Formats: sequence, C-alpha cells, structure tokens
Amino acid sequence: MLNTIINRVSCGRLQAPAPSKEELNLLLQAALRAPDHKGLKPWQYLVFEGEQQLNQLAQVYLQASLKENPELEEAKKERILSLPHRAPMVIVAIAKHKAHEKVPHIEEILSTGAGVQNLLIGAYELGYGAYWRSGPLCFNPHLKPLLGMNEEDSIVGFVYLGTPDIELKARPIPDVSEFVRFGLDWIDDC
Repeated sequence: MLNTIINRVSCGRLQAPAPSKEELNLLLQAALRAPDHKGLKPWQYLVFEGEQQLNQLAQVYLQASLKENPELEEAKKERILSLPHRAPMVIVAIAKHKAHEKVPHIEEILSTGAGVQNLLIGAYELGYGAYWRSGPLCFNPHLKPLLGMNEEDSIVGFVYLGTPDIELKARPIPDVSEFVRFGLDWIDDC
C-alpha cells in the first residue's frame, strides 16, 4: 500500500470505463474511513456518471456561473458545459457543516479532503485514473443550492474518474529533507 501512495499520480486525460458500481462502493468506503473529529461524518459525495447525469451537472455549472456573471461570453459558456465531460464519472466532494462547538468547519473540510485522498489512492490501486480539481466553481456560492447544499457547507473539490487515456508516468519523489525538520534546532533563535 505504501508503494501505491508513493507512486500515485493524477491523470487528467480520462475515458470510459469508469469504476463499476462495486468498485465505486469500495472507493467510497475508503473515503468514509477518513479521520473524523468527534465522529461527525461531515462528508457527502455526489456521483455523476453517464451522459444524462454529466449533462445535468454541466447545466448546474452553467446556471451557477451565469448567476455570478450574467454577461458570460459564448465561448466561456461552452467551456463550462464541457467541464463534466472530461471523464466518464465526476464526484463532487462536499464538507457538510455540522456546527459542533468543538469542531471548527475547517476540520470538516480537512476530513473530507482526507476522504478524497483515500478515494484517489484507491482508484490508482484499482488501475483507474483520477484527478482532483477545484477552481472557481468550488467557491461559487450559487452552485451550493443547485447541488442541495447549505450555505455553510463547502465544496472540497471535483474528482474526475475513469480509465487513463495516456500512460501514467511516476513523478520524481521529492527529497524528504527539503520538507521535514526534526525539533527546532534548525531555527537560529532556538
């Protein structure tokens, strides 16, 4: 499993097939094993698969974008409508705001992000490609009600899933010493 984590790469060029229902269930089970302060289960995953559902998601993207900017150019509208069709399956990862006095919403967002990472690792392990996207739609407040979200909820990202359309190439593994320090001895003032 550590090799899968170390060697996992994102893949933005995806085609059918997407994970089967059984495989998707396993991936979502992995996502639901994310660390979760106070057991609030703040996660919600909206799955869109197939032409009809991807078209529905595209229309929702366009409605939210037009509410934010009614003067959108035709080329931008077409681009927005094409976004969900980058893969045969798109999962919208949402952190639901549970309003717990000891758990700030950022922890719910982090928990959902950890769930997305589990999903990405699982997809790679099963031989699928995945890409975690964010962008302006993640932060468009008009998208939330169109997806059945409350104002306090957060979109953590859009996970695109499918079969890689290109050969996946491992990226160089960063040198651990560039990102890790032990203790505080490395700070001059200590």
